Amino acid sequence: GAAAVLPVADDGKILMVRQYRNALDRYTLEIPAGKLDAPGEPKVECAFRELEEETGYRVESPENLEYLMSLTTTVASCDVAHNLIPSHQNLDEDEVINVVPCSLGELEDMIYTGKITDGKTIAAIMAYARKYRSEDKKDTMVKG
Repeated sequence: GAAAVLPVADDGKILMVRQYRNALDRYTLEIPAGKLDAPGEPKVECAFRELEEETGYRVESPENLEYLMSLTTTVASCDVAHNLIPSHQNLDEDEVINVVPCSLGELEDMIYTGKITDGKTIAAIMAYARKYRSEDKKDTMVKG
């Protein structure tokens, strides 16, 4: 099992991680994700851990992660993290991960131009866009 998290900074930018993937022989831009530490570990705990390990940001507790979607092609679930608190990365010795803040529009452009090809990342970004743009429209409709 595995989990992924779509971290949203206070300014609305989504924190992506750029890392080299041996299997692809290139760098990828992805949302933070990782494998469960042990069978039966709750995926929300894994997402909580991977958020801090890979981005150097955390949330107060796993309860601050909001379920976004499940994706069975990578056997993972994905949460949205809001109210990020600066922390520090906890990378493995052989990991080099750079955090890249991106606007939702920039990420969608990268998907449509083939610069982002990671399935879990595409699914999470598109689900997030659909959910939160819909909420923005509802707020606008109610206000005016």
